[in-house]
Amino acid sequence: MDNMQDTKNISIGEYDYPLPDNRIAKFPLTRRDQSKLLLYNKGVVSEDVFANLPKYIPDNALMVFNNTKVIMARLLFRKTTGALIEVFLLEPLQPADYQVAFQTSGACEWCCLVGNLKKWKEGPLERMVEVNGKKTVFTATRVGETKTGQRIAFSWDNEEVSFAELIDAVGELPIPPYLNRESQESDKTTYQTVYSKIKGSVAAPTAGLHFTQEVLQALDAKGVDREEITLHVGAGTFKPVKSASIEGHEMHTEHIYVNRSTFEKLLAHGCEAVAVGTTSVRTLESLYYIGAKLVSNPNATPDELHVNQWEPYENAPDIPVDRAIREILDYLDRNGATALRTSTQIIIAPGYVYKIVKRLVTNFHQPKSTLLLLVSAFVKGDWRKIYDYALTHDFRFLSYGDSSLIMP
Repeated sequence: MDNMQDTKNISIGEYDYPLPDNRIAKFPLTRRDQSKLLLYNKGVVSEDVFANLPKYIPDNALMVFNNTKVIMARLLFRKTTGALIEVFLLEPLQPADYQVAFQTSGACEWCCLVGNLKKWKEGPLERMVEVNGKKTVFTATRVGETKTGQRIAFSWDNEEVSFAELIDAVGELPIPPYLNRESQESDKTTYQTVYSKIKGSVAAPTAGLHFTQEVLQALDAKGVDREEITLHVGAGTFKPVKSASIEGHEMHTEHIYVNRSTFEKLLAHGCEAVAVGTTSVRTLESLYYIGAKLVSNPNATPDELHVNQWEPYENAPDIPVDRAIREILDYLDRNGATALRTSTQIIIAPGYVYKIVKRLVTNFHQPKSTLLLLVSAFVKGDWRKIYDYALTHDFRFLSYGDSSLIMP
């Protein structure tokens, strides 16, 4: 593909495949690392078990994981009329920083999706909850609309309780809609990676669900360098491409947080990495464009560093990757910052040239999804070979399914 328009004109119909419901894993395996692992190595497909993943990662490679943690994003309120209203947390607005928002006591505002909105015309919704043994009145009030949902003001009458504690007590885990089942107590453990730390996602970075402490220790024993970034996965990750061509699809914005040590490790490893999951891919690849912006705008604000959907195609920078990474380190130094905080809307589709990611651990994604486009771009269009093998060799699909290691 020669230009941006070729990418924009991609027909999503070409990224469809038959996915019977019985191939979608409704629950995970009892032991995470006993899932199947498809291996794609320069066009040759084979399989193994995930526990053996470390055998296929080069000694002294840099492996990047997303340490985001899924929050109890589904909040249910019942009106006095009996109508059930679901308030689904998307992202914090006041305060806008995730960490600060979770630590607030008394009040905060979030952008939310609201189920049964037509039954909630006006007035606050209230429910009595018990947190840390104390009764608390939890209130939700509609205060406006945003581009992606409703602006909801939350308040509660116990100043000793943080918003994080409140939603942990009252909220439900938002398992993917295509599982077609209610969330269960077991999901609170199985739908988090063993290394999840930073709260903020409404969906798990599912490639990471296969890792156990044993697999991580085996990687360490090989001398594999492990580094963690944070990308909070938004609800848009499940949004299918409904337009005929991908030009009509608007990517959702996701917030990223990358520590200084990650940039130093990237430089030490020749700016090459093994990405665990598509969220790590979107974060790592966005770094190149963030660094390129800093070349022309060294004093950019975090908002100005946001990577727009078509940016990699419209203004493809022509600077070495290591320079882009050094620009970010210089930026952190100038601002006395220990981490980069910004956001990305990047869409990775055929025609995209990967800058940093050289190998990818990823699950099997929905037909007609932007994640399938990302995989296709990584293997230069050879995605059907991977999916045909998985479909004919009893692989389990989607969030709780099996995974692949792609080595193009």
